Amino acid sequence: MNFQKTKQLMLITLKWFSICCLIGIFSGSASAFFLISLEYVTQIRINNSWIIWLLPLGGLSIGYLYFYADPKITKGNNLLLEEYNKPKNNIPFLMAPLVLLGTLITHLLGGSAGREGTAVQMGGAIADLCTPLFKLSPSERRTMIILGISAGFASVFGTPLAGALFALEIVFFSKINIKSIFLSFIVAYIAYFTVEFWNIKHTHYHIPAIPEMNFSSFFWVILVSILFGFAAALFSRTTHFWGKLFSKNIKFPPLRPFIGGLILAVTIYFIGNTKFIGLGVPEIVNTFSIPNAPYDFILKILFTGFTLGAGFKGGEVTPLFFVGATLGSALSVIVPLPIALLAGMGFVAVFSGATHTPIACTVMGIELFGIDCGIYIGIACVVAYFSSGSVGIYKSQIVKGAKFHFYRKFKKREIELL
Repeated sequence: MNFQKTKQLMLITLKWFSICCLIGIFSGSASAFFLISLEYVTQIRINNSWIIWLLPLGGLSIGYLYFYADPKITKGNNLLLEEYNKPKNNIPFLMAPLVLLGTLITHLLGGSAGREGTAVQMGGAIADLCTPLFKLSPSERRTMIILGISAGFASVFGTPLAGALFALEIVFFSKINIKSIFLSFIVAYIAYFTVEFWNIKHTHYHIPAIPEMNFSSFFWVILVSILFGFAAALFSRTTHFWGKLFSKNIKFPPLRPFIGGLILAVTIYFIGNTKFIGLGVPEIVNTFSIPNAPYDFILKILFTGFTLGAGFKGGEVTPLFFVGATLGSALSVIVPLPIALLAGMGFVAVFSGATHTPIACTVMGIELFGIDCGIYIGIACVVAYFSSGSVGIYKSQIVKGAKFHFYRKFKKREIELL
């Protein structure tokens, strides 16, 4: 009897380890290809500034691609969260090549977007292929979605611990089994090392000076972190606003990115600055040593919200890094804390507020900047999380807990006063 149980346990372990290897290797390889391609198209855009005038045509092509594909695919990351909360249908594998192509077109022609959405959606689509292959149950399929998110996030940013935690925290208020927790970490590291195998280099950031925590620095950390939370709320609401505006006023979906691309191209031409388009990684790196203008973070919010709201493809996380880092950098002029520390705090705190994932963001900050700044990063992420409101970048994310109840009571009190 014991032999049979041991044999069964070994078979189950082998099955799930094989699943993690498949998802991690294929998602990591997809992310590696994506990162190489993204760098390639970005260099083309930088060397050919006239290409921005093709944004309307690029938007139109993206619009038609998604219009004639499976309608569910247009939901992007929200589809993964919906299928996790209420498993119904398999995630179409077509999501992976479409979001890859759409994101590359967006970045090639000058849209302002990120990359995490692309990697996560590719990971989710790849992971769900294992559902029929291994004849998994609806409960096990939820685990597959966690694994896809974990692999995609960990591989595209080079942060396996944060990737695993992000996948778990984003669905925290839904049911999570213990098995998913362990598997999320395993697949994150497999995906991470797969990208390392392909010799893809991630951006490195450095915070040279970490002051000792005292009452004065604690006060300033709380204050700036509240501002980071407000910036996260502004980003989320701005993105949703543009999405609603386009869908309400332009009934034919392919025309939305066409008209949005036309407006973006004209705007970029007249401001004469490409600082706020694309990923903006060089600008993020500069924030750690050079103070930014106080309006830079607002312009990035507007450009990214408009780009994604119009129907272009990509992610929100790298623009969130940009917003937080530039805001922190700008605050260094009046806040008596090192500029690199403020930029690093903003980098992850705005992300924390917009995604409701303070634990994953704290760990990400430690992975990127080192454990010495952990106390500052942790406080910033938690405070920004609570001060960012109940609206995040993912509409289908279930938000509960202390934060949810606080804002629900606040809204009720607001209604009573009216």
